[in-house]
Amino acid sequence: MANAAAAALGGAFAPWSAAEVETAFARFEAANPEPVGELEYHDPFTLLVAVVLSAQATDTGVNKATRGLFAAAPTPAAMVALGEEGVARHIRTLGLYRGKAKNVVELSRLLIAEHGGTVPPDRAALEMLPGVGRKTANVVLNIAFGLPTIAVDTHLFRVANRTGLAAGKTPLEVELGLEKVIPDRFKLHAHHWLILHGRYVCKAIRPDCPSCLIADLCRWPEKTTA
Repeated sequence: MANAAAAALGGAFAPWSAAEVETAFARFEAANPEPVGELEYHDPFTLLVAVVLSAQATDTGVNKATRGLFAAAPTPAAMVALGEEGVARHIRTLGLYRGKAKNVVELSRLLIAEHGGTVPPDRAALEMLPGVGRKTANVVLNIAFGLPTIAVDTHLFRVANRTGLAAGKTPLEVELGLEKVIPDRFKLHAHHWLILHGRYVCKAIRPDCPSCLIADLCRWPEKTTA
């Protein structure tokens, strides 16, 4: 509901000026110069699997499941050998775990068959893998390969619309809007800053506006006061 409300109103707000955008991201950078994602991983392959498993799950829940999974199957070949039932045993605490297990084993098989067992640094190639959509591909490209992609999850979607920074009815609209307004020097870390901001400050229920770094720039008319 909070995301829908933000998306409904976001497009009616006055656009941010370039100076306001610069100010906002300079503040995020000053507060957290090197933001990191909260999923645990060891390399591009385990990152890819972790992000696939994170759909409709918390990072904390995924981390608990993948510690045993990655110990048992740290490579695509080991994951294929483990098989769907083996993967499922490790991730059964996650929602939709059987479908996710199938995707993880199949994407591992395809990585071996089509990419020599390595994760390709290419969005189109990543999106051909089962369970991998644009958001997942963008996360992997950003974190594993250092590309300035913007992965729009539910938190980032809410923040972009609620603040008026980049209003959009769909994640893709928000992503493209952010790419247009965020200065290049901030793009590598932009999605981390916005996701963390949405997760811990600009929350869906009762955002913590008094501690918000960008409250004075935010266009949302229903700011909390305490």
